Amino acid sequence: MKKFNANGICYPDKHYMMNLCEQLRKISILVDEGNYITINHAKQYGKTTMSYALKGYLQEKYTVIFINFQRLSALDHRDEYAFASAFADLFMDAFDKKDRCDSMSGSLMFLQETAEGVREKVGLRQLFKILSYICCASFKPFVLMIDEAGHASNSQVFLDFLAQLQAYYLNENRERTFWSVILIGFHDIRNLKLKIHSGTEQQYKSPWNIAADFNIDMSFQVHDIKGMLEEYEQDYHMGMDLSLIARMLYDYTSGYPFLVSRLCKILDEMIPGREGFPSKADAWTENGMAEAVKELLVESNILFDDMIKKLTDFPELKKLLYSILFKGERISYNVDNYVIHTGQMFGYIENREGVAVISNRIFETRLYNLFMSEEILNSSIYKAADAEKSKFIKEGQLDMEMVLERFVEAFTDIYSDGEDSFLEENGRRFFLLYLKPIINGRGNYYIEARTRDMRRTDIVIDYCGKQYICEMKIWHGEEHHNRGKKQLLQYLEDYHLSTGYMLSFNFNKNKRIGIHKELIDGKLIIEAVV
Repeated sequence: MKKFNANGICYPDKHYMMNLCEQLRKISILVDEGNYITINHAKQYGKTTMSYALKGYLQEKYTVIFINFQRLSALDHRDEYAFASAFADLFMDAFDKKDRCDSMSGSLMFLQETAEGVREKVGLRQLFKILSYICCASFKPFVLMIDEAGHASNSQVFLDFLAQLQAYYLNENRERTFWSVILIGFHDIRNLKLKIHSGTEQQYKSPWNIAADFNIDMSFQVHDIKGMLEEYEQDYHMGMDLSLIARMLYDYTSGYPFLVSRLCKILDEMIPGREGFPSKADAWTENGMAEAVKELLVESNILFDDMIKKLTDFPELKKLLYSILFKGERISYNVDNYVIHTGQMFGYIENREGVAVISNRIFETRLYNLFMSEEILNSSIYKAADAEKSKFIKEGQLDMEMVLERFVEAFTDIYSDGEDSFLEENGRRFFLLYLKPIINGRGNYYIEARTRDMRRTDIVIDYCGKQYICEMKIWHGEEHHNRGKKQLLQYLEDYHLSTGYMLSFNFNKNKRIGIHKELIDGKLIIEAVV
């Protein structure tokens, strides 16, 4: 029986996976045109799975040399002779014997001897001559695929290697070398720089500015997820609402392949058998999804561990993410901004209508939890909620009205002497810190990205199978306040809820602190004013 796989390569005969036919077809068109391509995405984005599938897809028409630069050691980068020997070794290992012919035997012998170290001082220029002879003698065009190309990105020898590839690409006799080259990796190879000298000045020139635009979406769309689930449903016959679950998986992950696969694996293997979820059919439901998301948000895995490392290594990126999440700053997306580009490369930021936003709900909530965990020990508002957290749960359900009421009291007691500018900037963070110990372990939350800005933010709370929507906003006049109510009413309609909540941070002297209730179009709005 197949399994969901969130680590390593996915194989169609072993794993439930996205149908890659359309992506492979689009990439093959670029290859047929003789393009040199870079496929760069964030970690755990399915690059290697796609690459292995692409290799098989192209093999009938092309001689495909697929190598992985992770196999190269630091010593292989010490100079061009060591690199040429190591590359020759990788090339010979990847060159299928059925694609070899007698007319290339002499060149192959030379390459084999280079790989074994029998021929010393074979540099890049000589290596590429031999590779050209081999390509020219072949009955089929050669396609070179290099996985983990960025693994060597700090090596000057690797930059020289790219420069050789580019030089042969630009040569009029294109048929004498690789028809197409595909570089796969985390970093965008086009942004690497080759050092050149002009007189006494050291200048920089890209060694890989020939790559064709690669605009093929590798994320999972709703129909891709549904197609994968249809195969799973055929095996287990659970009566799953495929459209609903596919949409929920996409809403939480925005199609990030690892996150989709990991949630599916949790739903398949971890949730069934828990209290309230006796079978697989019970797990693949809205409540089961909420349980799986809760599980994912607290686990340690390769993607989240790498996130922590990246934020430690890139403090400016961490500062940017904090500003987006807690301060509601609308930051224009500009790919030329190094911090924004870095966040996009890591997969944490995306461009949404010209604004830099967190790329999916899972990352967003994980980041919220990370930032708040750094403040919890010294947070008075967190301690206030933690001291009486049991009071907010009645008959297994969250008493959201009481949460707001007690937050107003605690906030007023602790921060009444604070400056308005400080409270306005940090008010929503204080509420999330207050909420954290109350729902911890039994619920989770996410921020509705469409409304996050300096003035208002909607938070959706899942607790024991029930949802609560609370709008957090800064008071900016009656007109803005009424627009917020209308938006909240629309969300209540979308989520099929009859009660909504508002938390207003009002710094006017004539404000009425406390809880206020209003019935509008059959919906109850409970507002807390701080």
